[in-house]
Amino acid sequence: MYSTPPAVGHVQHITENVLWCRMPLPLALDHINVYLVRDNHGWAIIDCGMATSETIAAWTSIIEQLDGPITRVIVTHMHPDHIGCAGYLTQTYRVDLYMAQTEYYAARALYAGNQGADNWQDRRYYRAAGFSPEQVTLFTQGKGGFGKVVSPLPLSFVRLVPGETLLIGQSSWQLILGLGHSPEHISLFNPEFDICIGGDQVLPKITPNIGAYSTQPQSNPLYYYLHTLEQFAQLPQSTLLLPSHKNPIRDIPNRVAEIIHHHHIHLDNLMQACLSQQTVVSLLPVMFQRQLGKHQMFFAVAECLAHLNYLLEQDKLTCVKDNYGVNQYQTKP
Repeated sequence: MYSTPPAVGHVQHITENVLWCRMPLPLALDHINVYLVRDNHGWAIIDCGMATSETIAAWTSIIEQLDGPITRVIVTHMHPDHIGCAGYLTQTYRVDLYMAQTEYYAARALYAGNQGADNWQDRRYYRAAGFSPEQVTLFTQGKGGFGKVVSPLPLSFVRLVPGETLLIGQSSWQLILGLGHSPEHISLFNPEFDICIGGDQVLPKITPNIGAYSTQPQSNPLYYYLHTLEQFAQLPQSTLLLPSHKNPIRDIPNRVAEIIHHHHIHLDNLMQACLSQQTVVSLLPVMFQRQLGKHQMFFAVAECLAHLNYLLEQDKLTCVKDNYGVNQYQTKP
């Protein structure tokens, strides 16, 4: 039933009260799934797609097909493919934005940009990873892409609080916290419908990016991701996962086990590679067996560092900065 996704600009019924739509992305991962849930006298949108002309045209087509108006916009987290059209939709249809507090303010900060602050910490981050000074300049000379695919954010929002429930129409959705992929990711679970709208926290076939970025290079996001993932392992096997990417699946606990195994393979491989001294750059081929472009490199460096930080916190690695400002990692004897 869910093996064929809806065409862009069209809806597919999951149930009478839950609709599946798909928005295009100008990336290697070429789509995001968005959902509509029947609300009082209309429909609540969950996630939005990037603010591109193609996405706006798709939303216009979809909304014309609905039997009621848009009532609110709910965003699982602040990444551009999820929040990009939120400002456009809330402004056009004069409805409220619902999202977690940390996610809202993180999005506002990214949209505002560096406001004239020097990016010396970004340069230090890439140098510490092992890139040459010339490469560091290349990676840090961008003007910031967030605002290019995100419409201006609304000036107010309704806070989603993890652990609480959200009433959409006559149905109650439990708000599940996910950490690691973004600051305060919210997934929504409805026991009555036996549906979990998972956002990026649990994905079929692929895994969400878990990264330690230049804004918080010493963070340990993988620990928090694996810790909060335990909640999803407790969901019934019968629950239908509606993910942000790929197609819906059942047996969320099994998929969680696969994701945990995937990360532990990376950790084991890094431990083995670090029997001799390594940098983040030299370890990228250990984690990624493909050619990485500049856009992919941004995420790959952060993902590799997140795994190294996890091992450092477990006291399994040492990290020494050499005379050139490059971090050298080695397995503890």
